[in-house]
Amino acid sequence: MTKIIIVDDHLIVRRGFKEMLNEEMSFNVVHEASSGEELIDYLKNNSCDVVLLDISLPGKNGVDVLRHIRERYDHIKVLVLSGYPEERYALPMIKNGANGYICKDCEQEELIKAIRLVAAGRRYLSSKTSELLANEVFSKNDTEPHQSLSERELQVFIRLSEGASVSDIADVLNLSVKTISTYRARLKEKMELGSNAEMAAYAIRHGLIGGQADF
Repeated sequence: MTKIIIVDDHLIVRRGFKEMLNEEMSFNVVHEASSGEELIDYLKNNSCDVVLLDISLPGKNGVDVLRHIRERYDHIKVLVLSGYPEERYALPMIKNGANGYICKDCEQEELIKAIRLVAAGRRYLSSKTSELLANEVFSKNDTEPHQSLSERELQVFIRLSEGASVSDIADVLNLSVKTISTYRARLKEKMELGSNAEMAAYAIRHGLIGGQADF
């Protein structure tokens, strides 16, 4: 029996996927979490095999939660289940430890296949994600700057783009203000962006922030 946790801040989304997955005899949805913090609290005393993780979450976002799981619960498989298309987040999330990335508008059979693959210790790559990986290998110069960011850099970049202050980011990520300032300077240099406003413009242009996929 594969024990699954669904993490999404929308009740109707969680319930819909729970109903879908419970049709499979080999799946057991053991918990639903509406935030990253709720999942983290649950995992202190409980476990699971697969976490279905949304990216757009209140408080700790999906990038933060993925890092937390990888640091403390390496046996747990993480399948990102997102409203954002693969072009935006699939490669960064997989490079930083996700076992797979699938969009919320996928077919039921595809989701079941993805869960079974990651539960068995394999990676799930959709045809689109596989294409993105191939393009990156053969067209290094065409890779978008954000796709080469480390997990921590991506965490800081998203929060800066959303308008968070250096001190606020330091508090959320449990890092010093000096460390976050160093990350900000490194991001500006690495992405050739001169200000936080330019970071925000880049993030919006590439669909990394914004409400259109927040469901």
